[in-house]
Amino acid sequence: MEKGATVTRRHGEWARHWQCPGVPGLDLLRARYVRHAFPRHSHEGFVLGAVRRGVEDVHMPDGTISAAPGSVVMINPEVPHAARAGTPEGWSYATLYPSRDLVAEVAAEATTLRGTPGFTETIVDDPDTARLVREVHRAAEESNALAADTLFRTVIARLLRRYGSALPARGPAAAAARTAALAQEILRDRMACPPSLEALAHEVGTSPFALLRAFKAAYGMPPHTWLTDARVGRARLLLETGTPPAEAALAVGFSDQPHLNRHFTRIVGVPPGAYRRERARTYKTGGGRPS
Repeated sequence: MEKGATVTRRHGEWARHWQCPGVPGLDLLRARYVRHAFPRHSHEGFVLGAVRRGVEDVHMPDGTISAAPGSVVMINPEVPHAARAGTPEGWSYATLYPSRDLVAEVAAEATTLRGTPGFTETIVDDPDTARLVREVHRAAEESNALAADTLFRTVIARLLRRYGSALPARGPAAAAARTAALAQEILRDRMACPPSLEALAHEVGTSPFALLRAFKAAYGMPPHTWLTDARVGRARLLLETGTPPAEAALAVGFSDQPHLNRHFTRIVGVPPGAYRRERARTYKTGGGRPS
């Protein structure tokens, strides 16, 4: 790893979250966590994780899975999940975060899948592919973009061929889903100064408890949890353009930088300052802004 690229914490925890120069649309996280726990959140793109040591418990909408060495975890876009250590010693792992467009590009070139590609399995025992995930990281850490891109595409093509399928097309939304989508749009547009639950429910034409039920059914989490996740996502974009963390915090609606630090670190896995430094380092070595 580059000097200064790793965030070290107490209890032997460390993490690095960065982007591989030459592979736009791919973020990487390599870390060891013991006490750190990811709250319920979701990603716009995919999550592909390979545990090297220990056990990671991943809480999915349909239950908890335990990822041990040799397994690969595959989470489709917008699927809410949380994670924490499954053993007292924690877990260390390598994770790839490819964008939807990048996975779709590989699917079109290397598979017979049509439609929107995704994964039908959440966890599989596949030591060879888990090793390839770690090799993508090794190549990226060595700034070998050619090898990283080649290995990454090999991983995605293999996983799609073995465990991939076209995701079901969304049919017409029911009334409750339309209400939740409207509430989500309002929160996204007014992120820095959102309405109260009662005001939001009145604006979309329902009651507070009915909105809570509809929103959680649609997005797997209540509005306030979704909003925190969305604020962190918006802050990431600001940090990637060089915005200082204190300014990013206020721009997305956090009361101050410590609030951003706490939520950002819990959800992304590294503090916002370290995230910003990694992005600046990526751009200097020829990488582009993530998709």
